[in-house]
Amino acid sequence: MSRTFFLLGTLFAFLAVAAGAFGAHSLKATLPTEMLIVFETAARYQMYHALALCAVGWASHQYRHVALRTAGWLFVLGILLFSGSLYALAFSGARWLGALTPLGGLAFLAGWALLGWGCWKSRQADA
Repeated sequence: MSRTFFLLGTLFAFLAVAAGAFGAHSLKATLPTEMLIVFETAARYQMYHALALCAVGWASHQYRHVALRTAGWLFVLGILLFSGSLYALAFSGARWLGALTPLGGLAFLAGWALLGWGCWKSRQADA
């Protein structure tokens, strides 16, 4: 499982860099400033959580706790819901997509909590 999360992290990071470059070089002339900011927020949070997935991959290799696997899938879900809804909003302007964004944010928060919890509990078992 550690390899899966590390590979997903690198894939999402690659896509975040590509999205950031696309936004900076191709979308400035196309999107209104407000929607460009939304797009940039999506790419930024995607990168943060792609790196979090790499951390989950490393932690899963070091520590064995089910919370780490759950954290990894919550980061994936968060990227899809949070960043995905913001990308879609930026291109479509459909404001209802913004209703999905907080669900992605909650997945991110739960992922971070479980990453910490899983490492903490595994560390206590090692002591």
